[in-house]
Amino acid sequence: MKAVEISKPGGPEVLTLCERAMPQPGPDQVVIKVAYAGVNRPDALQRAGMYAPPKGASDLPGLECSGEVSAVGSQVTDLKVGDAVCALLPGGGYAEYVATPAAHCLPVPDGMDMKQAACLPETYFTVWSNVFMRGGLQAGERFLVHGGSSGIGTTAIQLAHVLGARVFVTAGSEDKLEACRKLGAEIAINYKQADFVEVVKAEGGADLILDMVGGSYMQRNINALADDGRLVQIAFLQGMKAELNMVQMMTRRLTLTGSTLRPQSDLAKAHIADQLRAKVWPLLAAGRVSPVMDLEFALEDAAKAHARMEAGDHIGKIVLKV
Repeated sequence: MKAVEISKPGGPEVLTLCERAMPQPGPDQVVIKVAYAGVNRPDALQRAGMYAPPKGASDLPGLECSGEVSAVGSQVTDLKVGDAVCALLPGGGYAEYVATPAAHCLPVPDGMDMKQAACLPETYFTVWSNVFMRGGLQAGERFLVHGGSSGIGTTAIQLAHVLGARVFVTAGSEDKLEACRKLGAEIAINYKQADFVEVVKAEGGADLILDMVGGSYMQRNINALADDGRLVQIAFLQGMKAELNMVQMMTRRLTLTGSTLRPQSDLAKAHIADQLRAKVWPLLAAGRVSPVMDLEFALEDAAKAHARMEAGDHIGKIVLKV
């Protein structure tokens, strides 16, 4: 099969087309004939040598895809060859075929094409598990998400809005801010022109913040939280280290938490998939939430897709057509 591999750690140019052996399903796995693969920041971190695949996972990048089931393992009973699915992957999505646990597959939502479906797993698993399962966001609460125009951001805005939260976002241009407003953001803050801490505090402070910036944002996030607020950290684009005022954490009863999706157990990911199937897939089928699309690239142009993502000009999801 055709695939895109990381020839050596480095920039987008190290992504090269290659041939690999077809994957075979384990007892609880399926093999998917990939239609589209989503492009995500963890792919770029892996390409740069900063995010090693978990033990037993493919060394090929790619953490989500859509396509048709082409083979099923001996213990798989709820999927069959020919089923249209989208799936969270342990790796290997930049290829014509990929193996993944059957429990991490979800049906393509009614009315959605394969291109859109490929944008769902990584972002929806991440947002649902961090914002709602871990962060406990409730209707009526004030929710701040940084990087509102990213794949994670556009997903978080929509889900939080449709489930009744007040949504605040940060982004770096008027085009991005307007896109966030159209998705349901009540207050959109240009971080280059305004201090998000002051804007959010003027509204009473955030009950929950989803952050992927890190660095200097960590203490600023704490300052922006309401009493009893929660900060959920999912990435560190600005750095992993910060000096925090822990007195605020104690006296204002703040919670600092976070997670990464890829290293979690297959069982934990299956539990997230079950919640998505029950609580989010009906919203997708009804058109109440939907993936925001940026650009499509051919599989062999994966380097261009990574360059697009790292330039920071995209709004929504980037996909590879396989």
